[in-house]
Amino acid sequence: MDLLVIALILAGLYMAWNIGANDLANAMGTSVGTGALTIKQVIIIAAVFEFLGAVFFGKRVTSTIAKGIVPIDMISSIHPDLVVLGMLAAILAASFWITLATFYNLPVSTSHSIVGSVLGFGLIAAYNGTISFSDIHWSVLVKIVASWFVSPVLGAILAFLIFSIIRSLYLHRASDLPAVEKKFIFLQLLTACYIAFAHGSNDVANAVGPLSAALNVMGITGTEIPIWVLVMGGLGMVIGMATWGYKVVETIGSKITELTPTRGFSAQFATASVVLLHSYSSLPISTTHTLVGSVIGVGLAGGIAAVDLGVIWRIISSWIATVPIAALTSAIIFVGLEVIFL
Repeated sequence: MDLLVIALILAGLYMAWNIGANDLANAMGTSVGTGALTIKQVIIIAAVFEFLGAVFFGKRVTSTIAKGIVPIDMISSIHPDLVVLGMLAAILAASFWITLATFYNLPVSTSHSIVGSVLGFGLIAAYNGTISFSDIHWSVLVKIVASWFVSPVLGAILAFLIFSIIRSLYLHRASDLPAVEKKFIFLQLLTACYIAFAHGSNDVANAVGPLSAALNVMGITGTEIPIWVLVMGGLGMVIGMATWGYKVVETIGSKITELTPTRGFSAQFATASVVLLHSYSSLPISTTHTLVGSVIGVGLAGGIAAVDLGVIWRIISSWIATVPIAALTSAIIFVGLEVIFL
C-alpha cells in the first residue's frame, strides 16, 4: 500500500510536469511569440497565477475528472484496489502520450489524454464484469466531448471579433502602427496573467483528479479535495513549463500564423474567457484546442493565406489520435498492474 501511495504521488507529479511542458507552454506561447514576454517572465507569471487558479478555482473540474466519468464509488465498494490501480494506470498512460507529443513539439490536449485514460480503465472494469458498460457516465462524457468541439470554435469566433474591433478602431486609424502595437504589449501582460489563472483552474484537474480519487478510496484524504493536492499539481506544472515548455512554445508562438501584440492579446483574452467559463461549469475542456482555435481566429482575420494549414493539420491529427491512444494505453497498463498487485 505504501508503495502504491508513493507511485501515485510520483505519477501525479509526472503528469503535472507534462501539463506544464505541453499545455501551460502553449497557453503562454502567444506572449513569447509576439515578443511581449520572455520565457523567464512567462515562468514567473505562470508560477503565481497558475497556483492561484489551481488552488482557488480548481476543485470543480477536479471533481468531474475524479468521479464524473467512471462510477468510482461503485467500483470501490466492490474492489477498492481496482480504483487505485485504474487511476494509476490512467495517470501513467496520459503522461506517456503527452511526453511523446511534447518531444515532437505537438500541442496535444492533456484534458483529452486524461479523460481517454480514465475511460480506458472504466471500459476494462466493465469488460471484467466489475461494473456494466451502462454504469459509465456516458452523459457526462457526451458533455465533455461536445465542449471539446465547441471551445475552439468559441475561441476562434471571440478572437476574430476582438481583433477585428481592434483593427477597425486602432490599426486602420493609426499613423504609427508600431506605437499602437507597443501599447498592446502591456495589455498582453495582463492577458498572460488571465490565461495562466484560467489554465490552472481547469487543467490542474488533469493531474490531480485521478490522484484525488485514488487517495480518497485508500482513506488518505476525505471527500473534499485537499489543498496540498492542488498545490502539488500547480507546482508540477510550473516546473514542467520551466524545464521543457520551450518546445511547444515555439509551435504556438510562431508556426501557426504571424503574431503581433494585438493579435496575441486577442487570442489570449478569448482563450482565457472560454476556459474560465468552462471551469465554472465543471467541464474539463482543452486549453490547447481553445488557444489554437483563437490563434486561427486572429489569423483568419487577416485572410486564410495568413494561416499555415500544414501546421494546423499536424495539430488536429494529434488531437484525433489522443483519446483512443490514451484509452488503449491505460487499459494495457491497468491489466499489467492487476497482474502485479492482485
